[in-house]
Amino acid sequence: MSKHRKPKAGSRAYWPKKRAKRIYPRLKAIEGEAPKPLGFAAYKAGMTEVSIVNTKKASPTEGQDIVKAVTVLDCPSLAVCGIRAYRETTEGIRNVGTVWAEKLSKDLERKTRTPKKKGKKLEEMEKELENIHYIRILVHTRPRESGLRKKTPELFEVPLGGDVKKQFEFAKGKLGGELKASEVFEEGEWIDVQGVTKGKGYQGPVKRFGIKIRPRKHEKKRRHVGCLGPRNVARVLPGKLAMAGQLGFQSRTEYNKRIVRLGTGGVSAKGGFVNYGVVPGDYILIEGSIPGPKKRLVMLRPGLRARQKDQIQLKEVYLQQQQ
Repeated sequence: MSKHRKPKAGSRAYWPKKRAKRIYPRLKAIEGEAPKPLGFAAYKAGMTEVSIVNTKKASPTEGQDIVKAVTVLDCPSLAVCGIRAYRETTEGIRNVGTVWAEKLSKDLERKTRTPKKKGKKLEEMEKELENIHYIRILVHTRPRESGLRKKTPELFEVPLGGDVKKQFEFAKGKLGGELKASEVFEEGEWIDVQGVTKGKGYQGPVKRFGIKIRPRKHEKKRRHVGCLGPRNVARVLPGKLAMAGQLGFQSRTEYNKRIVRLGTGGVSAKGGFVNYGVVPGDYILIEGSIPGPKKRLVMLRPGLRARQKDQIQLKEVYLQQQQ
């Protein structure tokens, strides 16, 4: 008699499904050759539709107008509040000094303790460039300039491209200034989006992994796995079973999202975006959906698996422009 085999029921996708440590992810990017920031951050405002010319070769609708769903991101400029230097060691990279801007926003005190003593100076850091391997800029968001009703900014690091000297010169010129999305990305570019998904709390294995509901005549439980393991192991093997636990509020990265438009001057749906409001300043339209609910901060970076940049022929955006 042949041996019966059956594949595992339900998708693991990511394992373990842990809850994110904070509401916005850490920006991870690879090194670039040009001395420019390798990431940006924006608030998710909502979704709409656009009409564009299909440039995909061998497509039945090539050269015709098609309608695409896009995500609207609110992109107020980031304030560059510091420069941080890192050195490679046998135990990983270590912070060797931070230079803060002379004038810091008062809102930054809502997020962290701002230093009374400014610490290192630019001249001191420049003399130590031989022993420094990475330069990153410290930036914080400006939620007052967005459609959000909040004052507390988010603080994070943005890596830079180029060698250390080029990184330092770029950071030196930006210290105390602002960083706009148009300085990092271009229209038609393929980018990666990092975000924290919608939190759904503690859920069972049927909703969490999509396993089959057991038949009506089974004993005890129906929305549960049939067996926790063999008898001779005498314990439940970790990571091998679909069990109840946290679902959602997890850090996820979506690759190859195309920028349809880098806009300025504000944008809004009729009556504003639901649960968000009006986008008053700079904005980005990204083709497709991205992880996370509205109002959540998402990180944008140049695509790791990016395709060749496309020339977007945008015909119409189904939104009401601000005047």
